Amino acid sequence: MTNTQLTLVQIDNYGPWTVTPEPRREMDLQTMQSRLFADLANFIGARDGYVFFTRFDNMVAVTNGLDGEDHALLQESIGNRYPVTVSLGIGVDERPAVALEHATERLQQVGSAQDSTRRQVLRGTPLSDEHRTETDVHIAHFDVNDATGKYTDQLNEFDSFIQIEQGYAAVMRYMREEHDALSFFVGGDNIIAVCPALSATQYHDAIAHVEESVGVELKVGVGAGTNAHDAGFAAKHALEVCRHDGTTVEFGSGAEPAEAESD
Repeated sequence: MTNTQLTLVQIDNYGPWTVTPEPRREMDLQTMQSRLFADLANFIGARDGYVFFTRFDNMVAVTNGLDGEDHALLQESIGNRYPVTVSLGIGVDERPAVALEHATERLQQVGSAQDSTRRQVLRGTPLSDEHRTETDVHIAHFDVNDATGKYTDQLNEFDSFIQIEQGYAAVMRYMREEHDALSFFVGGDNIIAVCPALSATQYHDAIAHVEESVGVELKVGVGAGTNAHDAGFAAKHALEVCRHDGTTVEFGSGAEPAEAESD
């Protein structure tokens, strides 16, 4: 069974700040968002977590192994170096989407994202050490089959981007609706999904759905671990097996596939 700890990172009062006292230069905002994401990735990654940018003013992190002090230190670090602050909501659940819902609700209960009086809120209880296991986090690393040959070397960059994004959108919606998994585009032709324990059949079904709906062919490596780094690294190795053997779904060490559900 998985036990995913997710942290919602939300910039406080960001929308009003971007237009006060007048609208700020767009590239200045993009630069700040990019630097903030990089700093979050550095801080959380150094503690074996993952963070995904989603809409940039809201980011989602897999934080198994980070405690309350780690979260507070992150807020302090950002507050000392940026003109904005961040609030953090923490949620834990077997299903990643439900964990994120818990994290979101904890921030919503103390004020709007555009509430000028809400600053550096930290809500939610991290997963305690005694309740952690070696398979709390399941990561699925999806990759487009021959993206370079089919898209990069054949189409202009924008049309290649459209094809990849269509595949991402199909994976993202299917995995969320069918399995309460959360999928994130991480560049190139790669998609990382934070999942509950799923069977090989369920992954094959997801891949078949994407090919049938948008014509994008995928393969996936799946890994499990006590934190996002361990699970993700196992998933990367499993994906290399797919590439080497020409297979579609592979499970890495520690990631035993769940039994397929019977009809």
